[in-house]
Amino acid sequence: MKAILLENIHSVAAAAFRRAGFEVDARSGSLSEDELIAALPGVSVLGIRSNTTVTPAVLDAGKDLLAVGCFCIGTNQVDLESAAERGVAVFNAPYSNTRSVVELVMGEIVALARRLTEKTQRMHEGVWDKSAKGSHEVRRRTLGIVGYGNIGTQLSTIAEAFGMRVIFFDTADRLAHGNASRVGSLEQLLAEADVVSIHVDGRPGNAGLFGAEQFAMMKPGAAFINASRGMVVDEIALRDHIRSGHLSGAAIDVFPLEPKAQGDPFDSPLRGLDNVILTPHVGGSTQEAQEGIGHFVANKLIGFVEAGGTALSVNLPQVAPPHPQGAFRMGYLHENLPGVLAGINRLLADAGVNVVGQSLSTRGGHGYVLTDTDAVLSDATLSALRQSPQTVWLRSWRL
Repeated sequence: MKAILLENIHSVAAAAFRRAGFEVDARSGSLSEDELIAALPGVSVLGIRSNTTVTPAVLDAGKDLLAVGCFCIGTNQVDLESAAERGVAVFNAPYSNTRSVVELVMGEIVALARRLTEKTQRMHEGVWDKSAKGSHEVRRRTLGIVGYGNIGTQLSTIAEAFGMRVIFFDTADRLAHGNASRVGSLEQLLAEADVVSIHVDGRPGNAGLFGAEQFAMMKPGAAFINASRGMVVDEIALRDHIRSGHLSGAAIDVFPLEPKAQGDPFDSPLRGLDNVILTPHVGGSTQEAQEGIGHFVANKLIGFVEAGGTALSVNLPQVAPPHPQGAFRMGYLHENLPGVLAGINRLLADAGVNVVGQSLSTRGGHGYVLTDTDAVLSDATLSALRQSPQTVWLRSWRL
């Protein structure tokens, strides 16, 4: 089998695939839709990060594609519904780089409060600008977190350790950590926070979440941080509010349009502004995080290909393979209709095959069952199941 790994995925992932017998094509940049369509024939596993988009057309071209691994937190760059319809499992790393993002954001909070971007620039220009003007401690200042998931909650804990007051807003019902307080609306958070940090996902409804109206609601002199998704923020509106002096600064790690590969040119309306930190989507890019992500996602993909496990898949029913009890395993993805499991077992019984282990789960319009048997199933039995109208795909393994 062949795996393509894009966007500088950590080398531990390629090593894991090679140990599992895969041919590996590791590339530093992302691929466009047309480039992906040309590259996917014969590929079983595709590994991407946040800058590669997997569309229905790409999935149609990937006739041999079994799984997509998002070596990052987000999965909005993959059409998950289309992947599920084609039986392509999608995995991600929802926790592996959380700490890296939190540490970057916390460092940016301090840097913005002390206006370190301007101080270091003056020093590089040979100017000794020793002044406390515009510099503040973060202690006793209010951090407003928009999106209180895995990253938001950990940032909440770390910020409190710095002596900050933490408030948060989330449309989901989230438990407050430490002394953090939930506020009833985004407007209330913007009115109270000295620093606003965004940690929402990439669902379409979050596009344009922060524009001129939201920036105008922020406290005069507040700072803004976005380490979530570029499409969340109107960059021109942010630029205007920094230039006017309404906001004291910003730190931006994600952008609506990002270069495809290392060294490509970058442009943004935010370039050249005082007290604005621009980083090239490196929130989760520490050696520790990328190595952990490489291990985690690669092992999930290999486990799915080799044994059918879908635990932590973001688009297929989740089944953790039972400990092998028989000589043969069958993985069957099907439309979620009544009587499918009974039909499988009736077919196996008619073939004289004994089921020694079985796990079933459903998700939306699909069901997935892993069945271990004490004998190898005949081609005729497998063919009969493949031809069933509810079948999405059927795969088999010798254990």
